Amino acid sequence: MMKLKRSARIAELTRIFIENPRTPFQLSYFSEQFDVAKSSISEDIAILEEYFRERGLGEVITTAGASGGVKYIPRLKIEEAREWMLHEIERLAVPERILPGGFLYMSDLLGETSFIRGVGKIFAEAFAEVKADMILTVETKGIPIALATALYLNIPMVVVRRDNKVTEGTTVSVNYVSGSSGRIQTMSLSRRSVPQNSRVLILDDFMKAGGTTKGMINMLKEFHAECVGVGVLVEMAEPVEKLVTDYISLAKLSEVDEVKQTISVELGSFFKIFEK
Repeated sequence: MMKLKRSARIAELTRIFIENPRTPFQLSYFSEQFDVAKSSISEDIAILEEYFRERGLGEVITTAGASGGVKYIPRLKIEEAREWMLHEIERLAVPERILPGGFLYMSDLLGETSFIRGVGKIFAEAFAEVKADMILTVETKGIPIALATALYLNIPMVVVRRDNKVTEGTTVSVNYVSGSSGRIQTMSLSRRSVPQNSRVLILDDFMKAGGTTKGMINMLKEFHAECVGVGVLVEMAEPVEKLVTDYISLAKLSEVDEVKQTISVELGSFFKIFEK
């Protein structure tokens, strides 16, 4: 690469860090890329570190020593996440979203890149310390949420299917009881997708009674993998007793009145943790 001015180097460093979160880089890598001394790269990174910290965008962590390096850890201020989610809750609570049976239409939001990016940032912040090896979700509406979070955590995403696909190769199937309907259903997962002893984060778009999530947790046992966290975008307030107890939600749907055409949505359990 041609020799760049400091302003151009900082711009390029910013791009590399944002596109590769939580990925360690040796200072020698940047030194070779930009054809400058490591000391100059260290000064550039110090400028970025201060800027990211002041703007609440994350941390640039540098490790000293011969094998030292640097990596960018995206962060999100809880106050900003709360404000953003309150705005999205207003969008969720419009009467036009009411579906028969007390459900909400959310497909438009789940296909909106800015919404999915915001949800991914919050989940990445919520589960930043669990050290997950991958994210597991179930087809189909949980996929964009899981993928956005996987991008910020820089880990793979795996999809549980409701039926077998020949392209998945050998699969493992488990039966589970739907918490909302009480019916026995089946889900399957490719045997190659989850290595043994993996630490897995489960994400989904909606939880009513938790039957699907419970099924995914049981599925992981077949792979000798560990569930290290569960997150859902929206949970139903009823039933209060879920089949899964240890999870976080970003929003809670407490009431949908099809007659009065009213919806009651509030912040989920993730934000309650930080309430004084």
